[in-house]
Amino acid sequence: MSYARITGTGGYLPKKVLKNKDLESLLDTTDEWIYTRTGIRQRHIAADNEFTCDLAEQAARIALDAAQRTPDEVDLIVVATTTPDQVFPSTACLLQERLGIHGCPAFDVQAVCAGFIYAMDVAQRYIQTGASRCALVVGAETFSRILDWSDRSTCVLFGDGAGAMVLESSSEPGILSSHLHADGAYKDLLCVPVGVSTAYRELLNGQAYTEMQGREVFKWAVSALGDAVMEAVKANGLSCLDIDWLVPHQANIRIINAIARRLDLSMDNVVVTIGRHGNTSAASIPLAFDEAVRDGRIKDGQTIIIEGFGGGFTWGSLLFKF
Repeated sequence: MSYARITGTGGYLPKKVLKNKDLESLLDTTDEWIYTRTGIRQRHIAADNEFTCDLAEQAARIALDAAQRTPDEVDLIVVATTTPDQVFPSTACLLQERLGIHGCPAFDVQAVCAGFIYAMDVAQRYIQTGASRCALVVGAETFSRILDWSDRSTCVLFGDGAGAMVLESSSEPGILSSHLHADGAYKDLLCVPVGVSTAYRELLNGQAYTEMQGREVFKWAVSALGDAVMEAVKANGLSCLDIDWLVPHQANIRIINAIARRLDLSMDNVVVTIGRHGNTSAASIPLAFDEAVRDGRIKDGQTIIIEGFGGGFTWGSLLFKF
């Protein structure tokens, strides 16, 4: 049986840093108000001439270097993003051209903040079936482009960035199981309510903004993510005591704390980057994972769970040996 193993990771954050203090002159808010409710101190914002594919390319090249692979060895590219450079072609195809790769499948996955979990699930199934041996999976967002910067309930939460992983075929256990879910009945609680088909004029006028009903999303996220982690643990005959690290989607420190309490998991075993990154949507999990790999917290042989929750609602978890 072929397993999909992570052999390299990479992350990239734009140079511009927007601190809570900077927002005080723009909004009726304070650093304390934002931090106590979200755990966020700052976020990175893409430059005006910097786009999602630019961020994805930087993260992808770092991940390929870490895996000691060249672009021509990649036979699958999956990009998770809600903020593609173009309506089409996909950001994955744009990235493929940047990397000088020709011929392999390349496509985007759109599941918002759960997008990277979905993309990893797709890539590992390609590898399990033998259709791929070396896959590049990227989560990249310029989420600042779909924010109303006069709405403090949303604009203080998000940032821009990209994270990437290289998955390779192996006879040694890597990804052990993945668990994906969605429920469109809750589509209005977290969304950008315009699109190419329904409201293209609003898109052209730059009026495509994120809307969120925070309390309802919070309650749903805590319940769904806790269930998704337990689903993965039980599917593999484990307990939470067997988990070395939980790498959650970085949405809100209160959500992360609540999930850890529900699972009776020490925060010492949870990777948290939200204070410096904000919510980077599909990029948040690979960015957090890459940071923990590079600072030595995550080590070879450890058991990891990643989980995410996004508009749709979409949610899921993935358990693997690193």
